[in-house]
Amino acid sequence: MTLLELFWSFFQIGLFSIGGGYAAMPLIQHQVVEQNPWLTMTQFADIITIAEMTPGPIAINSATFVGIRVAGIPGALAATAGCVVPSCLIVTLLAYVYYHFRGLAAVQGVLGGLRPAVVAMIASAGAGLLLLAFYGESAWPEDPGSFNRVNAVLFAAGLLALRRWRVSPVCVMAGTGLAGLLLYLAL
Repeated sequence: MTLLELFWSFFQIGLFSIGGGYAAMPLIQHQVVEQNPWLTMTQFADIITIAEMTPGPIAINSATFVGIRVAGIPGALAATAGCVVPSCLIVTLLAYVYYHFRGLAAVQGVLGGLRPAVVAMIASAGAGLLLLAFYGESAWPEDPGSFNRVNAVLFAAGLLALRRWRVSPVCVMAGTGLAGLLLYLAL
C-alpha cells in the first residue's frame, strides 16, 4: 500500500505544482510531513537541500529521495513516476492546445494570471525554509528566543555573495556548507 500511497501523493504534487520545483515545495511538504507523516520538518529540509544540490529538477529529486527514505528503491521509482506522469500528460495536452490557440487573448490572460500565484508559492516555500533555518523545527513563533545566529550569519553572507559580488551559487553553497561545518565543530 505504501508504494501506491507514494505514487498517489507525488501524482498530486506533479499534477498541481504549476511553476516548477520551487512552487512544488509547499505541496511536497504538505504531503510528506503533514498529510502522510513520512518525514519530520527537519528531514524534509535536509531532503530539499540535497535535492537542490543534486543535478536535475528539484521536485523529481525530492520525490526520489522521499521514496527511497520511505520504501527503498521501489519507493523511489513509485514516487518519481508519480511526479513525472502528470507532467508528461499535461505538457502533451498543453502543447497541443497552445499550438492551436496561442493567439487568443484568453490564453494569454490565463498565463498572466498564473504568474503571481507561482511567485507566491515560491515565496511561501522560501519563507518556510528560512524560518526553519533560523528557528528550528517547532520553536517559532512559540520561542522567538531560539533564533540561530550562526545560520542567520551564514544566510546573510551567502545572500551578500550572490547579490553583490555575483559569486557562483555552487561556490556559495560549498562555502557556506564548509563554514557551517567549521562553526558548528568549533562551537
